[in-house]
Amino acid sequence: MAETMKTPVTILGLGAMGRALAAAFLKAGVPTTVWNRTEGKDADLLAAGAVRAETLTEAIEAGGPIIAVLLDHASVHATLDPVAERLAGRQLINLTSTAPGEARELATWAAGLDCDYLDGGIMAVPPMIGGPGAAILYSGSRAIFDAHRETLELLASAEFFGDDAGFASTYDFALLATMYAMFGGFLHGAAMMRSVGVSAAEFGRRAAAWVSAMAESLPHQGAVVDAAAYTDPVQSIAFHKAALDAISRASREANVTLDFVAPLKNLLDRQVADGRGALGFERTFEELL
Repeated sequence: MAETMKTPVTILGLGAMGRALAAAFLKAGVPTTVWNRTEGKDADLLAAGAVRAETLTEAIEAGGPIIAVLLDHASVHATLDPVAERLAGRQLINLTSTAPGEARELATWAAGLDCDYLDGGIMAVPPMIGGPGAAILYSGSRAIFDAHRETLELLASAEFFGDDAGFASTYDFALLATMYAMFGGFLHGAAMMRSVGVSAAEFGRRAAAWVSAMAESLPHQGAVVDAAAYTDPVQSIAFHKAALDAISRASREANVTLDFVAPLKNLLDRQVADGRGALGFERTFEELL
């Protein structure tokens, strides 16, 4: 920990996540320089001991790894291209949400500047940073990860997935896709329950227990997909199609649109029409490729 405490960091971008990262570093005693394109977001951080970089050049030259937490891929270039020549010999950790191809492009761009590059996917919302449930997935430069792992683990659990800079981003967005589908299903269900006078909060408590129980089946479903073992299902596609048909009717009765349900129903309908209704639900994976 003594070495970690001596490692300075620079945070570029003070949105909600950037501020959370900086606050976690400061709480742990890490010398932290902060920079943001617009003023007014660093008062609490300065009070906690952060150093404000008045210019981007000053931020880049502050020392230690540079952690970019910006809006998107374009904003990383818009921010760093003007100071690109100053990145030679530096270490850049990009925690901006960038697609896998964009992360690989940034790694190639950084290599051309003699700048070491590590990409990360944050599996947490800002209030979780520094707590036990947060995780950040990394890929790209092993040298950066190994050198600063203790520092990075002040933010969240840190796991490295190899030198493909786009790997962590792929994992990040795959997990987020799972999350958003779950959130969408919850909102659809809450809309249905409102029609019979149940609050979304009350439904949320019951849904959380149900979804948690169902989540236990995901490793098994993954094994079925990996083996393409679709011919001996517990419940067939035709069974699930009947369930989705009934959910659709119930949703219409509750005056709830089918925007969240329809895409899955279409996938099941298509497979039944193609003569695959006797196969397992996991076979739907093949329809996505």
